[in-house]
Amino acid sequence: MTLIAARPGAGIPRPYRFPAVVRREVAGGRVVAAHLPGQNLAVAVLLLDAGAGREPVGKEGLGGVLAKALEEGTAQRDATTFALAVEGLGTELVTGLDWDSFQVSVQVPVDRLSAAVELLAEAVRTPRLDPDDVRRVRDDEATALRMDWANPGPRADAALRADLFGADNRWGRPMYGDPDSVAALDVEDVTVFHSEWFLRPGTLIVAGDLDRLDLDALAAAAFAGTGGGPAERGGPIEVPLHTGRRILLVDRPGSVQSTLRLGHPSPHRAHPDHVPMTLAGTVLGGAFTSRLNHLIREVRGYTYGIRGDFASSRRFGRFAVSSGVQNAVTAPALVEAVGEITRTRVGGVTADELAVASSWRAGQLSVELQSPRAIASALTTLVVHDLPDDYHARLREALLAADVAEVSAAAAAHLHPESLTLVVEGDAAVIRDELIATGLGEVTDATL
Repeated sequence: MTLIAARPGAGIPRPYRFPAVVRREVAGGRVVAAHLPGQNLAVAVLLLDAGAGREPVGKEGLGGVLAKALEEGTAQRDATTFALAVEGLGTELVTGLDWDSFQVSVQVPVDRLSAAVELLAEAVRTPRLDPDDVRRVRDDEATALRMDWANPGPRADAALRADLFGADNRWGRPMYGDPDSVAALDVEDVTVFHSEWFLRPGTLIVAGDLDRLDLDALAAAAFAGTGGGPAERGGPIEVPLHTGRRILLVDRPGSVQSTLRLGHPSPHRAHPDHVPMTLAGTVLGGAFTSRLNHLIREVRGYTYGIRGDFASSRRFGRFAVSSGVQNAVTAPALVEAVGEITRTRVGGVTADELAVASSWRAGQLSVELQSPRAIASALTTLVVHDLPDDYHARLREALLAADVAEVSAAAAAHLHPESLTLVVEGDAAVIRDELIATGLGEVTDATL
C-alpha cells in the first residue's frame, strides 16, 4: 500500500507590523525605543556619531583599533574582571563600525538590561586604553589586514573607492584603513579620537518589552559623564561622475583569475529614489536570479557568481558590480557586464522581473525584522539617516507598490554605464592587451 500525501497549500500571509517608535530626550542624550510586548530578550545599542567618516585623512583604521581596545578593560576594572562581569550577565559587547556611526550593543534577558547597559557605558566612556594594550591591538589589526590584503579583492576595492571619491578624501579610502595606515597609528591618535567622539552622549537604542524597562534609568546610565552637543553632520556630498569610462589595472603577477570591480557614485541613503533604485539594482545584479548573474554565470559560464547593487551611507553612495573570472574571459566578461548595465538603463525592467524582485525584497524584510536585535538595527537606520518613524512600517508596502515605470526611471536616472570605473586585479602581463582591445576605456595602472 502506498500512501501519497498532498502537499499543503500556502497559508494566508500575516500582515507585517513594525512596532511603534518611542523617542525622548534624557540626560543630555536621545533615546529611541521600540516596544516588543512579551519579549523576554532586550537589546540596547549605544549609537555614536563616530563612524569611519570622522577619522582624519591618514589616520584610517582608528575606529577599528578603538573597537578592539574597548575589550581591554576599563578605568574601574582590568580586562579579566570586566570580561567576567559581562559574561556573568550572559552577554557580550558587540561593536560595529560604518561610515556614519560607531555602535556598541548588548542583548540580555529584560531583567538584566540595566546592568548590561551600565557595563556597556563603562567600556565606552572610560576604557583603560593602556598604551601597551593599544599598541598590541593596533599590531594585531595591522597583521589581520595584511593577511586580508594578500587575497584578491581588497586592493581592487581600494582602487575603485579612490577613483570614485578621491584618495585625498576620507571616504575615498578603505573604511577600515589599510595595513600601512593602521600600523602607523600611535597611542595618542587613539586616545584623542576617543576623547573627541566617545564622550558625547549619542543615542541609546532600545528594543524590548518597555513595560518592564525604565528608559530614563537606562539613559541615565548610558549618558553618565558625557558632555557636548551633537557634531555637525554635514549634508550629502556631491560626487561628480566621470566624463568617460576608464579601466584601472591592479597588477597581481602570476594570478590565474581576475577580480572585477565596476562602479560609479550614486545617491545617499535618504534619497527619495531609494526604493525604486534598490529594486532596479536587485533586477540587475542584487539576487541570484538577476540579469547579470543569469548572463555572466548561466549563459556565458564565465563565473560562479556576479553581484551588482547600490549601497549608500548618510552622505554618499555608490553603484558597484563585483565578480571573479579566469584570465581568458576577463575582457569578454567586462564587455558583457557593461552591456547588461547599459541595456538596463536604456530599456528599464520588465513586469515579471519587478514582481520577483519586489516580492523577494518585501518577503526578506518581513522575515528579517523579527528579533529584538533586528528591530534595534532598524531603529539605528532611522536615527542615522533621519528617516521618519513610520519608515519601516511603510517600507514593505512601498516595495510591493513600486511599478515598472518608476523603477525603470530610477534605472535610467542612476545607472551610468558611460561613467563606470572598471577595476581589474589580475596578471597585467597576461590581460592588458585584451583589456585595451575591448575599447571600453583607457587602461592605466592603479596606484595604491
